Amino acid sequence: MKKSLILFLITFGLFSCTQHSKFHVNGRVENAKGKILYFEHSGLMKTTVLDSIKLRSNGEFYFKSARPTYPDFYRLRLDDKVITFAVDSCEEITIDAKLDNFANDYKVSGSQTSLLIQALRKSVLSIQQKANELNTNASVVQQNIKIADIEKDIETHKAMAQKIIFQNPRSLAAYFALYQKVNDTYLFSPYVKTDKPYCAAVATSFNAFMPDYDRTKNLYSLVLDAIKKERQQKDKEIWKEVLAGATKGYIDIILPDKNNVERKLSSLEGKVVLIDFSVYESKESVDYTFALRDLYNKYHSRGFEIYQVSLDQNKLLWQQSVQNIPWVCIRDEAGSESKLISTYNLKSVPTVFLMNRKGVIIGRNFSFEELRTEIAKCL
Repeated sequence: MKKSLILFLITFGLFSCTQHSKFHVNGRVENAKGKILYFEHSGLMKTTVLDSIKLRSNGEFYFKSARPTYPDFYRLRLDDKVITFAVDSCEEITIDAKLDNFANDYKVSGSQTSLLIQALRKSVLSIQQKANELNTNASVVQQNIKIADIEKDIETHKAMAQKIIFQNPRSLAAYFALYQKVNDTYLFSPYVKTDKPYCAAVATSFNAFMPDYDRTKNLYSLVLDAIKKERQQKDKEIWKEVLAGATKGYIDIILPDKNNVERKLSSLEGKVVLIDFSVYESKESVDYTFALRDLYNKYHSRGFEIYQVSLDQNKLLWQQSVQNIPWVCIRDEAGSESKLISTYNLKSVPTVFLMNRKGVIIGRNFSFEELRTEIAKCL
């Protein structure tokens, strides 16, 4: 009986919500007689006025609007003061406020997400007020003390925001936290290493549940761009390290061959070497291997060698494929995560580099026709 009652209540709640196509916002604003209260939709690109009311002596107001396709932000505006709240579906939200300190000192019920947004806003408004009070006429010591105090408050605020994000990265409160600013500077940025996990958590969650939402696309694109730039920076750093420590015209490679014997690229100095990065899992690998074999058969007796680095994930397939290959065949178990992808700046496979007898790489990605000409020159 008890289970049936619970099931009924849940079903009734869901049915009731689906039957209503609107959400409602009501409440009162004290001491605001004669003031115009605006009800607005706070979209990604613009804010739209949905309705307004001239407040009477009791300060009561009531607004309704079509429930959003996706959870979204709305706000009440009185003069230049704003209360932001969230709407998931067909809530009945109540907001009570006062004319004085309208944007900060208010009570909200009917939306847990809006309560979290209120806490985040109050925290940032407090920090911004301290930032506004920084006096350029104060001594350096005094300024540093105030700045340290602000930085401490920011750390406390971010700790609160991080907790909100990880508790429910899919919520509008988590999204809201990522876009808060102090002095027009975002407190979270996907381009900052310590912030990236929080930005990624929200972006991934939104993309999983609301992939077509404009807010999702915007945030997900931002996070992907940050990841791309981080990888580019890592590539630059790797190259700097390589160039700083390089004493040769190439980057040495040491990896095991099919017999688990380590083979060094540097051991082939004095020969003309084709450094080949490829995968045997590719459907073009058979024709590609025959083309390499033609080069090997034609020039090997004159001092030509192939040093082939395989990035195959399937070790067994690779071992079977290279069983009768005469040139040096090695494999990086890291596959697509190989550090060599960065150090040799690989954009695709196969990629080849031609190294002369002096250990200097003279070019990359030659066609097979060009390779025959260049190898002959080097020999």
